[in-house]
Amino acid sequence: MHNFKKGLRMILILCISGGILFALDFALYPCTFMRNDIHTVSTTQFDDIYMGTSHGKMDISPSEAQKVNGRTGHNVCVGGEYAVDTYYIARLMLEKGCKPSRIIYEVSPGYFTMEKEEGNNYLLFYHEFPLSRAKLDYFRDTLLKCNFRTMLFPWYEYPISYELSHLKENVRKKWSRDYDTEDLKSDTQIYHEDGFIERYPVDSASFTMDGLSEFHPEDVCETNMIYLEKLIDLCRENEITFVAVTTPLPRATLEHFADGYQAADEYFSAFFEEQGVPYVNFNNQKYFKTFTHKIENYTDFDGHMNGETAKAFSRLLAEVLERVCKS
Repeated sequence: MHNFKKGLRMILILCISGGILFALDFALYPCTFMRNDIHTVSTTQFDDIYMGTSHGKMDISPSEAQKVNGRTGHNVCVGGEYAVDTYYIARLMLEKGCKPSRIIYEVSPGYFTMEKEEGNNYLLFYHEFPLSRAKLDYFRDTLLKCNFRTMLFPWYEYPISYELSHLKENVRKKWSRDYDTEDLKSDTQIYHEDGFIERYPVDSASFTMDGLSEFHPEDVCETNMIYLEKLIDLCRENEITFVAVTTPLPRATLEHFADGYQAADEYFSAFFEEQGVPYVNFNNQKYFKTFTHKIENYTDFDGHMNGETAKAFSRLLAEVLERVCKS
């Protein structure tokens, strides 16, 4: 009898602790644009889904592409999105019955030479997943590997002053299931309902190459390539067209890291050819002249475009993809 009561007390303590943690998460974890993106792609059917990193997020406007090809689309790219994240987002979409006819995957070579870093990037996608088999498997393959605070206190990396100042609005939006995008903008950029983040023009005189590094094939992490292959296989199994794209970069950056970008093009061209999927690299000889590489069209040397340039590129991308996918 004593052991039974002790067990009940333990269960009660765990339930109370879980309730407190849930309440704190509900109140303090911010409503990010990824909340909107995951909700949209897991509840709405689209022709095209754009996946990848911040280059895709800020360089591709599905709405502009639709003006050319008539295909509906959503951009679920974001900085910090590794192949494992993309794979599980695709798994979630399929599980929820939102199967696109095509996935356009933006390839940033540098992401394949780095392990997924700990911190709120581990939660950026996972946190917004509805309860699903994909979320459980995602938890097993990612969250179990990181600091316990990431699992128990997902808000811990956000400044408490920021969390408290947004507490009332966080609770209201989550409680009412409000996905309005009005507050997802700043002095430097604006988030659009199609997932595209439009950056405002920046004076190129302020750009530096600090933080940029050269690609070396020997640095590629095996785990990243495994999940990229799993993503391609998932698309093939579900009869989803898969296309890989590397967006344009400023000429100055390409010249500064010429050997690295040449090596990256050779590495990924060979990989995608082996996989039997199209790869469009706007920085190689075949596609270089199809779009501008002038620095004034970008917001940094890393290749994030300003809004008007990104919209023009999105229209070009739509044309190129129509040709590539028909060939």
